[in-house]
Amino acid sequence: MAGSRSSLRGGLRRGLASGLAGSTLPPAVALSRQADALAATGDAAGAEPLYARALATDPTLAGTHNNHGNALRALGRLEAAVDAYRAAVTHGLHEGMAHYNLGSVLRLAERRDEAEGAFRQALALRPDHAEAWNNRGNLLRDLGRFGGAAMDYRRALALRPDWADAHDNLGAVLYLLHEQGGEDEAVALARLWRRDHPANPLARHIGAAIAGEEADARAPDDYVRQTFDLFAEEFDRKLAELDYRAPALLAGMLADRAQAGDLDVLDAGCGTGLCAAALRPYARRLIGVDLSDGMLEHARHRGLYDELHAAELVGFLMARPARFDLVMAADVFCYFGVLDEALAAARAALRPGGRLAFTVEELDPADGRPHRVATHGRYAHAEAYVGAAVADAGLTLLRCDHDRLRFESGEPVMGLVVLAERPAV
Repeated sequence: MAGSRSSLRGGLRRGLASGLAGSTLPPAVALSRQADALAATGDAAGAEPLYARALATDPTLAGTHNNHGNALRALGRLEAAVDAYRAAVTHGLHEGMAHYNLGSVLRLAERRDEAEGAFRQALALRPDHAEAWNNRGNLLRDLGRFGGAAMDYRRALALRPDWADAHDNLGAVLYLLHEQGGEDEAVALARLWRRDHPANPLARHIGAAIAGEEADARAPDDYVRQTFDLFAEEFDRKLAELDYRAPALLAGMLADRAQAGDLDVLDAGCGTGLCAAALRPYARRLIGVDLSDGMLEHARHRGLYDELHAAELVGFLMARPARFDLVMAADVFCYFGVLDEALAAARAALRPGGRLAFTVEELDPADGRPHRVATHGRYAHAEAYVGAAVADAGLTLLRCDHDRLRFESGEPVMGLVVLAERPAV
């Protein structure tokens, strides 16, 4: 989950030492100004020794201590940054930002009790500081106090209603609260989230899932886009930690059924390109499509695709009739509850004899529903429903295997690994 960080540039706006009238500055102030100029360009390594020299000359410069702390934090010297921010407060910089900076670096240093006190002081001095509410929420989440974290994220969003990071944080902590014994509280807070932010995609979709309210037939495009834009940087690492197997399972299903190097292939919902290496040997042209520009940027770096497109999947497929010999969708249809439209679009985009390979999370037949959205925002599907939907789309079901897609919270997530074909006539 994303947190809020004070930049070197932002810190310079507060508590800077003032110069004297005229053209000559005291040596300490002149050094501090030189350091500020370097810090404003992102050169923390160049700025830090100048701040240290300025403070050796005049240790009473409160703003310089604060800016020195910013530089030290950027360099990863967290304990030294703690000392610098404390010095800023000691020398008179008793304002919300100084305490916020102190709280943020104490959290990074895992000095959590001290961090909570610093955030409390920061918010007492500046209750309109959304970043402080968000970062204190992050701290409470670290401490396992999920209800308190949710309340702090709500306060952040009351001040910055369109802040994507805070919405993402709130959805994630409500999921944790729900899964770890606080179901009633999570449901109540999710309903408030939906009420207060009806236009936000995360509030609409994740809020409905956690509150147990009726969800849309598919996850909203803006929810999917926002989720994966935020997740793009850590996507591959996180999935490796979960032993994510969908691309490998689909590749294994195709091994004896596809012609090497002779197919026009679409990687539908390609993400960062985890399927590309498995698909490339089959493809004379390999095309990827995804809603998230952030994910596509990582896919582009793999250098395995002939084309990459940022687009909504159903519309993309419908605009390319009989274009592909193979469409693979690894954990893409889990963002569709009703599969009819997506499967019909996939059939339209396949040539006669072309194949569709996809995975979905498996819904326990005892649930009795064709599909259900879970608290994490993905849909699970019953095997009988998937088979019927494939047939209704005019596709022939070739295989439907049951296998583990990944682990989540230490538990296996079982899925359906499906191969279907557009009839040759």
